[in-house]
Amino acid sequence: MQIPRPEYPRPQFVRPDWLNLNGTWSFETDNGQSGRARGLPGADGPLAGEIAVPFCPESHLSGVANTDFMRCVWYRRTFTLPSGWRAGSRRTLLHIGACDYETEVWVNGASIGTHRGGYTSFSFDATGALRDGDNVITVCAEDDVRDPVQPTGKQSTRYHSYGCLYTRTTGIWQTVWLENVSSAYIANARYTPCLDVPALLVEADCVNADGKTLTVRATYGGAEQGTVSGRVCGRRASLMLRLNDLHLWDIGSPNLYDLTLNLESDVVESYFGMRSVAAENGCLFLNGKPLFQRLVLDQGFYPDGLYTAPDDAALSGDIQLSLDMGFNGARLHEKIFEPRFLTHCDRMGYIVWGEYPNWGVDLSLPGAWRSILPEWGEAVRRDYNHPALVGWCPFNETPKTQDEALLTAVVTLTRALDRTRPVIDTSGYHHVAGLSDILCTHDYEQDPVKFKEYYDNLAFGPIECKHSDDVEQYTFISEYGGIWWSEDDPDGWGYGQRPTSLDEMIERFRGLTEALQQNPAIHALCYTQLTDIEQEQNGLYTYERVPKMDPAIIRAILTQR
Repeated sequence: MQIPRPEYPRPQFVRPDWLNLNGTWSFETDNGQSGRARGLPGADGPLAGEIAVPFCPESHLSGVANTDFMRCVWYRRTFTLPSGWRAGSRRTLLHIGACDYETEVWVNGASIGTHRGGYTSFSFDATGALRDGDNVITVCAEDDVRDPVQPTGKQSTRYHSYGCLYTRTTGIWQTVWLENVSSAYIANARYTPCLDVPALLVEADCVNADGKTLTVRATYGGAEQGTVSGRVCGRRASLMLRLNDLHLWDIGSPNLYDLTLNLESDVVESYFGMRSVAAENGCLFLNGKPLFQRLVLDQGFYPDGLYTAPDDAALSGDIQLSLDMGFNGARLHEKIFEPRFLTHCDRMGYIVWGEYPNWGVDLSLPGAWRSILPEWGEAVRRDYNHPALVGWCPFNETPKTQDEALLTAVVTLTRALDRTRPVIDTSGYHHVAGLSDILCTHDYEQDPVKFKEYYDNLAFGPIECKHSDDVEQYTFISEYGGIWWSEDDPDGWGYGQRPTSLDEMIERFRGLTEALQQNPAIHALCYTQLTDIEQEQNGLYTYERVPKMDPAIIRAILTQR
């Protein structure tokens, strides 16, 4: 069969020697979690059924379409190792873009690693388990969305979807691939723009490279911009790459530099953007200029693939849908999006906020930190280099019963890993005092007059949150609207009373949005939401990405400020 999602999965860190393992795998559901006892890790024959990786078994594109609960699933396939990959001291790494939730991988019956977390990318060195010719890879994923310390985002804990919770995603849902590297290689690199110089600080983590030389070269539009070399000390190398010319990355002007990192025979092709982000008095500043954020809530669900876009064009297509309506960015909501989506944001000049799928975790439980801290750290490190990502908001709608020490620890970790972006502790509901760079709230009031009157009070000082007794000077309404509208389906779900016509829906959108745009105390808005998802019908587009109205109408309303 044609390989689904054949594109390179990590476009900001590209090597030539790689093998996409997407496609038909054998597959088996193991609700009794007895596969290890039955010897599945060491077997090499096919499992009971088949699945199209990287689509989750609940999705139609997987060929399985089983939407019941699956506590454990198994995958297996045979692949042929490319010639020369075991030559000398070369290494082969196995990468999985994301697998929900607890994963173990075996190659030819030997376990090569485990990973806990359903949303971040991970890799294992498979070199010692590989052999020339055919090899067998087996993957086990265990998943329990009803576990109160397992993050599930918007995955339903009931058999059916309901409210704003949707069909579950179990197991592999991003690309599985192999990468061949030299014995000394660059594991990852972090890019920090320094606009005043101008220069790029490159901090590389290297393997088996102590004393070796790392060289970094930048170009812009094919023109040379600078080269710098330095020695690796242990695993680390820090280089300041001075640039000949400064081309700022900005909304609508997504200038990107090409970057090559060279560690002896290991060569990585990459890119970066030069821009600064800061928050002052509740306003986001991009490249030193105040920015009114016109954001939309994007939950990253697809009718046929659920968490996984059917193809790469669908990722960039969603960004274009948002731009067509006049939004300049998105809250990436209750999901860590795949790297290719962020690359499209980089290339299209579209800002985003990163969020953790904290729903499903009872934040008052002492074990909650084990589910959140390690994976959130992986997400911040993985996505640090994307210029389109302008801020972090690890939590969504946390109540006062939460463990405030956990939120404080997560925000502290975020700032330790990333000193360049503002942080909001939680979007909506209860903020930990003094923790956030920007204070935000959620409000699904459907009467534009009442909505405007309430937020006009910000001119006189802090106002009381509708979801708690907190009194805050909000500058970001990070969820509003959610207007329930479908042309032909009256049985869906949304916020407030369903309008009686499309014209009424548009006028409600206009009134709510202009109430925020015309308020000088408000510096950012986020409308719920970009598309319908299953029963939730409050998108500006249908689930199939068909606009519910002329996008120009929404664009005209949104771009008044």
